[in-house]
Amino acid sequence: MRHAYSSSGEMELRRHAMAWLDRRPGRLVNYSFLASYVYDGVRVSLIDRQRGIRKPRLLSAALAIRTTYTPPGRKPPYVDEVGADGLQRYMYRGTDPEHPENTALRRAKELSLPLIWFVGVASGEYEPIYPVYVIGEEREQHRFVLALDEAQRFIDPATGIDQPMRRYLERLTKERLHQRLFRARVLLAYRERCTICELGHSELLDAAHIVRDADEGGDPVVSNGLAMCKIHHAAYDQRFLGIRPDLTVHVRTDLLEELDGPMLRHGLQAVHNTKLAVLPRARTARPDPARLELRYAEFLAAM
Repeated sequence: MRHAYSSSGEMELRRHAMAWLDRRPGRLVNYSFLASYVYDGVRVSLIDRQRGIRKPRLLSAALAIRTTYTPPGRKPPYVDEVGADGLQRYMYRGTDPEHPENTALRRAKELSLPLIWFVGVASGEYEPIYPVYVIGEEREQHRFVLALDEAQRFIDPATGIDQPMRRYLERLTKERLHQRLFRARVLLAYRERCTICELGHSELLDAAHIVRDADEGGDPVVSNGLAMCKIHHAAYDQRFLGIRPDLTVHVRTDLLEELDGPMLRHGLQAVHNTKLAVLPRARTARPDPARLELRYAEFLAAM
């Protein structure tokens, strides 16, 4: 019978699991894939179908946490949110601090062990975020405080955090979590193809904001996003092209008159007055006309 792992053995398993995830065939993962993980000849599922906090039997501390996907317009069962200090929170299982799952997550904090966070971006599809550390606990709010970046790891959330540090922590959380999830959800909605030219290589695709994330209304939601290849994303941001609220591409007049090579001719001039080629199947995920109108007005003002 196999004995429980030592502290060093727990750390080595985590390193191995994260290296295994690094080699995953696609960007997103599902239950079947995560249940197939094997360490030292033993299958160790990285996710639990029923529980948000995963602690395999042979480990003393939690190995992974999960946030399920909530469709637009529905209330999530747990609200994992960013606190006023810019650090991410993860809710307890229930409200009992001594629930075995909460105890397992607290143990990961005590041992400074890294975790894997599986965040749902669609039904049964997860974006893995790792390594993640538990750096604090707020028992009255029934939640833990997470570090999503090495720079956040040694922050003490129980002490006062000044405004410059708070802005820094918010930026790290945004880069480490929100931007990744936004990209994953937008590319999934557009079936990993550029909305303008249909290029299908995800490595060459971005999730472009319609209303920029720094502006009012620039929420990281799919209806504020467009899947674009890097050329069309750059052209959109530099106002070489705009997208009308009726989903028609408008290329700047001076570019239409310019003589250059095949990239300009086929990549930009040829898409003028064409409709977007790829759109999400779900109507709620399609580009928000009001946001498109705001962004298109900026394009016209710059011409």
